[in-house]
Amino acid sequence: MQPRNVWQAMSRPGFVLSSWPWRSAAYLSTGAVTGAFTLVALVTTAAVCGVLAVVVVGLPLLVLLALGGIPVAATERRRLRLVDAAPAPGRHREPPAPGLRPWLATRLRERATWRELGHALLFAGLLWPVDALAVTATLLFPLSMAATPLLMATAGDGREAKVLKQWTVTTWPAACGVAVLGLLLLALGAYALGVTAGARAGLTRLLIASREDELGDRVVELARSRVRLVDAFEAERRRIERDLHDGAQQRLVALTMILGLARLDAPPGPLADQLATAQEEAGKALAELRELIHGIHPKVLADYGLQAAVTDAADRSVVPVDVDLDLPGRLPRAVESAAYFVVCEALANVARHSGAGRARVTGGHRDGRLVLEVHDDGRGGADASAGSGLTGLADRVSVLDGRLALSSPPGGPTLLRVELPCEWNQPAESSA
Repeated sequence: MQPRNVWQAMSRPGFVLSSWPWRSAAYLSTGAVTGAFTLVALVTTAAVCGVLAVVVVGLPLLVLLALGGIPVAATERRRLRLVDAAPAPGRHREPPAPGLRPWLATRLRERATWRELGHALLFAGLLWPVDALAVTATLLFPLSMAATPLLMATAGDGREAKVLKQWTVTTWPAACGVAVLGLLLLALGAYALGVTAGARAGLTRLLIASREDELGDRVVELARSRVRLVDAFEAERRRIERDLHDGAQQRLVALTMILGLARLDAPPGPLADQLATAQEEAGKALAELRELIHGIHPKVLADYGLQAAVTDAADRSVVPVDVDLDLPGRLPRAVESAAYFVVCEALANVARHSGAGRARVTGGHRDGRLVLEVHDDGRGGADASAGSGLTGLADRVSVLDGRLALSSPPGGPTLLRVELPCEWNQPAESSA
């Protein structure tokens, strides 16, 4: 397999005779030229802006200076291909609308733009002299020494030659010795070029194509996808509830009525008894279906909001529950649904495990957050990680950037607290 970058090439035999040393030299040489040009361009732009700032014309030109890192970074991404075949894509986002103004607004708000400006300043002030020094020390000097016999035969008329313009060689054995030394230094310089070019490429990739931005974008997209999944899940729950309510439940109601009418018309006897049994079973199935529909997505939550739904859940609880909620309006559907099912799961745990004689649900909307607390006077010792059913609800709350906390010391009492950031969907007036 062919090496994809200079580091892989250096770890294999035959590096000195491959094209990678010359590619490294080309990368550093073009870096020196590009860096010098970048320095001149940035200094000229800054000087022009400073002069024109007196008449206020230069202030808008400062935007050009801020955006100066973008073309430099684009050039660097192309130069990286000399020593690294891995792509180095830009991290810029697409503007929300066409036109210069949205483009400028998007670019000036991006972290990538300022990272690229920082790279351009570092490139113009420090990196390109390093590139020029590396090429000079590892390539030009050894080549000059290797060419000593040629210089002695041509420019020195066979009598003498200057080595790096410092030492004079007057004999052919000395000239040949200097040439051999130059070739050895050239072979060592090939590795030095590779190391310098690889380090420069790694630094450039870190500054203009950092994976941190890519990982950050992926985290944001994952968070958004989780929210979309929650919304889709809630929509599917409402659809299933509506289909069961308007379809299967209505058919069971009709079946129960038909069986009741048939029972009235049937004479006393085995047939009437079978019809009565069938009507009773149909009634039980209808009751179970209604409970199932209520568990999927209670209609009271969709129609009247979280406060009414929590009050309804408290009325159906085996353990007496006091409700003290201050919610004069409607909250977003996802928030109401998550909060409702947390309360329902908490009340179910109170009834099954706590041995409590009474529970209390309190809360309200304060400082842009919905805060709910479920208290009970039971034995305590609850553990959310021990299969109590709250782990999944905690994950669901975290999707909405909320927090769920459980305090349940042995001996009680137990306190479950959930906080969800949200704003009012409907004010109190329209909700009423």
